[in-house]
Amino acid sequence: MGNYFPVKSSQNTAMKPPSTNFLNAGNSSLKLKTTFQFCFFFMVLFIWSCVGAWAANDESTRNLIENQCSSCHKFEGKHESKFNLKGPDLMWAGNKYQRPWLIRWLTGKEENLYPNGFRWDISRDQIKHPVLSEAVANDVADYFEKHFLDSRIKKSFVDLSTFTEQESQFGAAIFKEFSCLGCHQIKEDGKKIGGPISANLYDSGNRYNLDWWSKFAENPQNFTPHSGEYLADLSMLGARYIIGYLMTLGVEDFKYFEPWKAEPFQKADVKRGATVYREYCVQCHGPQGGGDGPGASGLEPKPAVHAKMDLNEFPEDYLYNLVYYGGKTVGKSPNMPDWGMTIGEQGVADVIAYMQETFKTGEAVSDDPGKKAQGDCPQKRNTKTVSFKYSNRKNPLEPTPANLKAGEALYQKTAKPMACKLCHGKLGDGKGPGGAGVKPAPRNFTCQATMQEISDGQMFGVIKAGSPGTAMPAFKNLKDKEVWQLILYIRSFSK
Repeated sequence: MGNYFPVKSSQNTAMKPPSTNFLNAGNSSLKLKTTFQFCFFFMVLFIWSCVGAWAANDESTRNLIENQCSSCHKFEGKHESKFNLKGPDLMWAGNKYQRPWLIRWLTGKEENLYPNGFRWDISRDQIKHPVLSEAVANDVADYFEKHFLDSRIKKSFVDLSTFTEQESQFGAAIFKEFSCLGCHQIKEDGKKIGGPISANLYDSGNRYNLDWWSKFAENPQNFTPHSGEYLADLSMLGARYIIGYLMTLGVEDFKYFEPWKAEPFQKADVKRGATVYREYCVQCHGPQGGGDGPGASGLEPKPAVHAKMDLNEFPEDYLYNLVYYGGKTVGKSPNMPDWGMTIGEQGVADVIAYMQETFKTGEAVSDDPGKKAQGDCPQKRNTKTVSFKYSNRKNPLEPTPANLKAGEALYQKTAKPMACKLCHGKLGDGKGPGGAGVKPAPRNFTCQATMQEISDGQMFGVIKAGSPGTAMPAFKNLKDKEVWQLILYIRSFSK
């Protein structure tokens, strides 16, 4: 029978004749080939079945759109007057909407976009949009992304990864300044404000795609004539502000860029900062930071006296916004220019490093020689009366431990653009490190004679809108409840 040799087997370690082994090897090869052909056949069959299913879905979705959706929406052709339409044009829907929002809308999980109806000139009744199943909604979203794209839409010039909170505030101001609030609703302090004419925008950051917004902002009339949106005289920088702002609305915990944590600040150089200070800051703040530069004599309010301030105590975000975007952005003098575009990010980082290294004293100053202004009681001050919309308000909150604790957190740490203690002091006596270099001196909240003359409404208005002619900034971003909590805590200093 010839020689035998061992063959390993997962089931059997017995030795088998060579002839049997060769035969099995041939059979195995044949079986492998047959199995491969069998698998390949079914793989091709599976792929074609998927393609067929996709094609079937595509066809059924096309029928849905043509037979139902198109009764209200346009999916082809050129844009035309809103008053010729029944519903918003959707020929660019694949570019316009974020997919998760679109699916929520199609499945009935989003509110109506038009509070008084899209064609409010015909009827102001709310039209209930047909509700689709999750599967069909996904098919529609797929179809939109494949077939309804606008070739005009390109990558946005707005980089949200570098968008700052201060820029968002600029965008919010532009939104109101350019009358967008007249037609679109947003939310402030959780309340809807604005004219309920066009689409609400308080969730626009979850609804629209950035690239679409950027093209739409160039000229809204190129999308929907007679819609109310108009071509505004806005710079590219202003467009960045308002587009970025709209992309934050409704987005919980939007991640703002913090430039004071970026590379230029890690490479900040005090010597370079000294040069920047000499070239740009000395003209108002003086060569030694004494507030006695050649421009100071004609300015009101006077430039800050850096030499008598502890700038190390100021948060970097405040200093960055002050230098980069100018005094008005943090409620300070509008005479303080926005230097950012002139000296650049590195210049801002360098000059802040120089100021923090140089000005550390925080020494108290006096309006009159030999007289201690900060902490005076009572303080003589001719503060302008706030707007009537604030003046008669009464604090609706009780001084509960929870409200006082919330007010304390705002005063000592979290209020923006800066914590109150920086000027008014940790103890409320007006002796904060940032108050030493400003005139008139900050309020002394410990003085009962002073505080009893200031009404709740007056204090509310000063906090919300600032105090003209003083260094008191406007805390526009504080919610009404937060302002009242802050007032409760401030009044506790004089009790």
